[in-house]
Amino acid sequence: MQIEENKVVKIEYTVKTEEGVLVDTSEGNEPLAYLHGHKNIIPGLENALVGKAVDDELSVTVTPEEAYGERHEQLIKEVPMQAFQGVDKVEPGMQFNAESPQGPQLITVTKVDGDTVTVDGNHPLAGVTLNFDVKVVEVREPSEEELSHGHVHGAGGHEH
Repeated sequence: MQIEENKVVKIEYTVKTEEGVLVDTSEGNEPLAYLHGHKNIIPGLENALVGKAVDDELSVTVTPEEAYGERHEQLIKEVPMQAFQGVDKVEPGMQFNAESPQGPQLITVTKVDGDTVTVDGNHPLAGVTLNFDVKVVEVREPSEEELSHGHVHGAGGHEH
C-alpha cells in the first residue's frame, strides 16, 4: 500500500538543521503516526512521502516555505513587563500563549531589559531549512473515527 490522501502513516524520523543541529527524532520513542493529507505534518515532508511504501527510506530537505515559514520581523515586539502579571521571573527562552487577532499565538521571550520584554511571535523554526531522514514503517486505512477527526488515534497519534 502506498502513501496517499486519507492513509494512516507511521514513520521513524530524525530532523536536523542545515548546520546539523538535532531538532527532533523518534529514536527511542514510538514512530510518528499521522493522517496523510490532513495537514498533520509540515507540507514539505508530507509531499515527499506521497507514493512511498513500508520500508522505504528517504532523506528530504524542506525549505522554510514548506515547513514553518519565513521569519517576519513584525512579529517581534516590545511589551511592558506588566503584561506578564503572575509570572515570578520572566527570562529569555520562556514561551507563552498570547491572544492575537488570528487567535492563540505562541510567543517566545528573547530579551528582558528592565520593565520592557521583547517577544517573538515567529515559530521557533521559522526561516530554518530542515533535513529529514525518514523510514516508513506502516501504511494503513484509517478508522471511520480517525477520518472524521482528521488525525490518528492510539500509539504515535492523538489521545483523547
